[in-house]
Amino acid sequence: MDLKNIIFIIFFLSAIGFFTYSCSRLYKYLKVAKKKDDRSSNIASRIKRVLVVAFGQSKLLRDPIAGSIHFLIFWGFMLFLFAVIEAIIQGFNSDFNLSFLGILYTAITFVQDFFGVLVILAVLFSLYRRFIQRVPRLEVEKGGKLDAAFILLMILMVCLTMFGQNISLASIQNFIPHEFEYRPISYALSQILFLPGAESARISYEVSWWLHIIFVFGFLNYLPYSKHLHVITSIPNTYFANTDDIRNTIKPLDLEDESVEIYGAADIEHLSWKQLFDGYSCTECGRCTDSCPAATVGKSLSPRKIIVDIRRRTEEKAPLLLSGVNEDEIFNKKLVHDYITDMELWECTTCMACVQECPVMIEHLDSIIDLRRNLVLTESEFPSNLNNVFKSLETNYTPWAFNHNDRALWAEGMNIKTLAEDNGGEVLFWVGCAGSFDDRYKKVSRAFASLLQIAGVDFRILGTEEKCNGDTARRLGNEYLAQMLIKENVETLNSYGVKNIVTACPHCYHSLKNEFRQFGGNYNVKHHTELLDELISTGRLKVDKNLSHTKVTYHDSCYLGRYNSIYNSPRNAISALRAVELVEMKRNRSKGFCCGAGGGRMFLEDEEGGRINEERTKEALETNANTIASACPFCMTMLTDGVKHFDKTDSVEVKDIAEIILENSK
Repeated sequence: MDLKNIIFIIFFLSAIGFFTYSCSRLYKYLKVAKKKDDRSSNIASRIKRVLVVAFGQSKLLRDPIAGSIHFLIFWGFMLFLFAVIEAIIQGFNSDFNLSFLGILYTAITFVQDFFGVLVILAVLFSLYRRFIQRVPRLEVEKGGKLDAAFILLMILMVCLTMFGQNISLASIQNFIPHEFEYRPISYALSQILFLPGAESARISYEVSWWLHIIFVFGFLNYLPYSKHLHVITSIPNTYFANTDDIRNTIKPLDLEDESVEIYGAADIEHLSWKQLFDGYSCTECGRCTDSCPAATVGKSLSPRKIIVDIRRRTEEKAPLLLSGVNEDEIFNKKLVHDYITDMELWECTTCMACVQECPVMIEHLDSIIDLRRNLVLTESEFPSNLNNVFKSLETNYTPWAFNHNDRALWAEGMNIKTLAEDNGGEVLFWVGCAGSFDDRYKKVSRAFASLLQIAGVDFRILGTEEKCNGDTARRLGNEYLAQMLIKENVETLNSYGVKNIVTACPHCYHSLKNEFRQFGGNYNVKHHTELLDELISTGRLKVDKNLSHTKVTYHDSCYLGRYNSIYNSPRNAISALRAVELVEMKRNRSKGFCCGAGGGRMFLEDEEGGRINEERTKEALETNANTIASACPFCMTMLTDGVKHFDKTDSVEVKDIAEIILENSK
């Protein structure tokens, strides 16, 4: 063991020791989170998601340019691990290398050489995009820019010092081609960057080796204090994200626990460890905010800021909570109000675009809902017009002030039976509040019911036994009211032994299919576009009258599309009509843009920025379609208002898919 080895061992142990301390500090911070959150189930599906999302970079590649750059950097680093491991072991034994791996080593070093160049180019292009092109979503605070620049330069130096070692090694070995044929780029560069004499090459190698080690461990120890901590946390965060069986659902509160003093979350200790870990994992890439409809039209809400604020609050308060120090300046503040404003929380439409676009599987919406719950259930601080919404839900079982006894009036004259009259039929038609009371959407209910009758589907309704599904109350943070409605509906449905349900409302669909089961309601639920698609494809529903040609563009409902991945059925149903030409908006399917009504926003006023529905309507009008097709009552209302805003009511209609099919049915 020579002096080099001794110095390296001291450096290595110091670097690993400090890194371990930094990580243990962050781990302890997670322990201040008191909300229970078990993420140990479905191991196989979690591993599969890590392979697809983390290693396959599937979410990043939704943006081809930025995704490809990150893909190169990620896999370049994965390949560089072999070179790093080799260099570290050489610190203990200077003569060590991995050549005993044989042809595998040859393949790895060959690929490393090419990826090294690609990573260097990717880093330079990233610097260009961030500091010269100034891509809007990458615009962050000054400290964040410096942090990004430092990390990119560190990556660049790791690559350059790796090439420095390889070029020097080629020179030491007297440029023997057959020994460096598996590192062709390094060999070619050694021919160009001629190092005079073996001793010069050895010195160059040692300097490159030491610089490489310093940059690798410097990079490693900087990460826990950087927004690029995601290099360490992104794979675990992807593994621990919600599994598909509870995808995009709101977890219920235990409202029967009398020891609970605070419902929802007022500060970091009321969140779960995973919600704090989301803060650690945020890359500040801005994809969430870039896709957020509220942020797009100039409102205060930024999903990235929500997560960054959680991390910032954690870094400030967690050390004090753990040490028992009562620092008034910190403790007199709260996550809600002082870091995240009420307005930011109420501007969320719960469209799930932020969650879908996040490459490291951060669950922004879970935190937003928990913070809303605190405002409603604990602090009773919410927009004043929600008082009437909550009161109506509690007394009339609908968010509007209609008489509950009028819930089935939409069906007058159609000879539709209720389950109370005849507990039979193939399927229960869950009409929903809008389909029962809203004058415009009652027409959709009648259109869909007519199609079911034409197709010979034996169906029933609940009539006055149906109550609001609880979606509006739940998304607005009133979990108490939501659970009351859900449990009453579950009791009714189960008492009739209901198994199959169809609904024309995506919000009802999502709640019935995915959230009622939290309270004992397990049903086979279809959206009306799914059933219509089936009826047409099986021939039970005959379409295609000799109507004149019309151009239709379809708007994807967030709760149908992003929440439940239903994209094809609505389009199939429309495309089955020969008189109809389906044209797509610029943002469609999984990249569709919200109408602005979800998350209870249907019942709230716009206090700042533009209107989301007008942004979406403008995009629909750009297709020059005669009809904007929707499959959701809220979307229909918002798009109709948008068409009125642009004074296009004479030339453009907003219709539900059921209405379009009924017009074309034989």
